[in-house]
Amino acid sequence: MPLHRWRKVSSEIKFKNPWWTYKFDKCSLPDGKEYEYHYVHTAGSSFIIPVKDNGKILLVNQYRYLNDRFSIEFPGGGIKENQLPEFVARKELIEETGLTGDLKKIGFFNPYNGIADEICHVFIASNLIPSDEETKDEQEEFEMIELTPSEIEQRIQSNEIYDGMTMASWAIARKYFL
Repeated sequence: MPLHRWRKVSSEIKFKNPWWTYKFDKCSLPDGKEYEYHYVHTAGSSFIIPVKDNGKILLVNQYRYLNDRFSIEFPGGGIKENQLPEFVARKELIEETGLTGDLKKIGFFNPYNGIADEICHVFIASNLIPSDEETKDEQEEFEMIELTPSEIEQRIQSNEIYDGMTMASWAIARKYFL
């Protein structure tokens, strides 16, 4: 039996900020019944795997308020409406590492299918050089960590790296390194 698409009947915004919108849709299911769907709409996000000339990969350790824990992650951030993924990738790389370089998009994923419509774009950054731009967010501070690909694998297995966006980005990127 073939799968069928749902039909959107109406959509309502419940809350909006610069990074995401909480929405409520009324849908018509394939059998004609109506269904309410609550979700988060975003313009997306970009994550970057920065590769140094020595083959090590840069990650950042930062405090995450919601879990009251420090988290080792690839640099990345949310896309605001009308921004392009590559622009945000370049901006986040500079903001979180102080470096710039050549970007290559290698894939994308949805981090929380069913709850958010976000698409996360994944880039590899190479030929890294110090940036002359200063674009720090005042509420963020970062500790730089250099790891080999096998050390990234080990830290994921030991739950030292537990961030889902980082693990999904690595799942796309690891074939380029292992």
